[in-house]
Amino acid sequence: MAKSNRDAQKAKVIEVLNKARAMELKAISQYMVQHYNLDDMDYGELAANMKRIAIDEMRHAEMFAERIKELGGEPVSQNMEKVVKSQDVRKIYPFDAGLEDDTIAQYNGFLEVCRANGDSISVKLLEAIIDEEQTHYNYFDNTGGHIKTLGDVYLSKIAGTSASTGPSTKGFIASQSGAAGA
Repeated sequence: MAKSNRDAQKAKVIEVLNKARAMELKAISQYMVQHYNLDDMDYGELAANMKRIAIDEMRHAEMFAERIKELGGEPVSQNMEKVVKSQDVRKIYPFDAGLEDDTIAQYNGFLEVCRANGDSISVKLLEAIIDEEQTHYNYFDNTGGHIKTLGDVYLSKIAGTSASTGPSTKGFIASQSGAAGA
């Protein structure tokens, strides 16, 4: 394979990985704003989980950056989308479930671009991250369902709970599996 053809393939992979990185950077900002908002509303348990999910997204952004650098690219450093602020607790979870669902769909498309351009390492990276995004989607969808079905009863149970994520901050995935956080 000619070097210029391989360079063109790498460029296509770098492009989609940078799109994915920008999406992760937006998710980090969105989820941290929601974390602060939920903490201010005294829904500590929800705030703590939102922070943990943001930490997972930070890890994803870093994983994409590392792969982009391995391919000779320059990782994007900012998201270009606006963060939604001051959301009502009843709107946060359906909104975030939608973000995660869209992310999964886009990452599956990015995965196919990587596969078509002969980059099995990026395919594996995207597969692993898609699995984690699915866990986030499930959490957002389930929590949103509880809030919709149980309303104030569910929220009153959570009101006043601790927002602490403990001395070592693990991401949501690590806290669910009991694994050591990164």
